[in-house]
Amino acid sequence: MRLAGKTALITGAARGIGLEFARAYIAEGARVALADINEAAVRAAAEGLGPQAVPVVLDVTRQDSIDAGFAAAVAALGRLDILVNNAALFTAAPIVEITRADYDRLFAVNVAGTLFCLQAAARQMIAQGGGGTIINMASQAGRRGESLVGVYCATKAAVISLTQSAGLNLISHGINVNAIAPGVVDGEHWDGVDAFFAKYEGKVLGQKKREVGDAVPFGRMGTAADLTGMAIFLATPEAKYIVAQCFGVDGGNWMA
Repeated sequence: MRLAGKTALITGAARGIGLEFARAYIAEGARVALADINEAAVRAAAEGLGPQAVPVVLDVTRQDSIDAGFAAAVAALGRLDILVNNAALFTAAPIVEITRADYDRLFAVNVAGTLFCLQAAARQMIAQGGGGTIINMASQAGRRGESLVGVYCATKAAVISLTQSAGLNLISHGINVNAIAPGVVDGEHWDGVDAFFAKYEGKVLGQKKREVGDAVPFGRMGTAADLTGMAIFLATPEAKYIVAQCFGVDGGNWMA
């Protein structure tokens, strides 16, 4: 019960990593607002987790939705101690085929969404007092360029940079801002990633997924559950002296 009495809001929480984090936080004693743009999915996810979970409909690309979503979460939970900025999109294409629409869409969700949800959480935490924790979801893709993943890599590099700047700015209010950089994480998300590589590298479906899993030093792709330990730790008092850092949880795939 390391998070007993704490409250959290997690974006992109209707499935995947966000939902697994919500499950882990509740198991540690927290009450959690699951925020997602998909109303039906997030309500079903929250119902499946029980009374400690609250569904919030939130579109991270719209400021009015961010404002309303955070207000609804605070009204339901009483305060906000933890934010996990998890909502994100992925795309892949050779540089000469990148479209402005894809660029705008990914930066709107992955970068602007992260920044303005972080801002909303910080304002609430400052107003209520007592500090707080903000965890941004970066990626190993933010540590390096990748041939077909230029836009996504750039967004996650921006998330790491935002984490550093926000961490330095907000620690004076007792708000710890850090990031987690997963490697390749198995799940529904990777079916779409695999399809992009099948298209651009001429691979059969499933081939890229097997290849990247085999290449991880740990011996397999990660799972959402592999990330929960770091997400819990960063939200505990034990992490209070950790500021503006990005932690790789990737099976040894990338050494920062």
